[in-house]
Amino acid sequence: MYLEIVTPDKKVFEGEVKIASFPGTDGSFQVLNNHAPLISALSKGILSYEDKEQHYEIKIEGGVVEVLHNEIIVLAEGIVND
Repeated sequence: MYLEIVTPDKKVFEGEVKIASFPGTDGSFQVLNNHAPLISALSKGILSYEDKEQHYEIKIEGGVVEVLHNEIIVLAEGIVND
């Protein structure tokens, strides 16, 4: 499944993933291959995803996610750098 994460300033990530987890406004949720179509608002929190080799976590400031035909597009308001 393909994941793309963008902010108003830059493209943060683009590539194939096995699983992705999001901080939804009504609670966190996960997306796997062949997930039903979905559009959801995201709250401030941890967005995580796994490729074939590693687990990654990004702190986001909120945003929107769209899932359609094994493509996930995240429009994040911003990325929190610790």
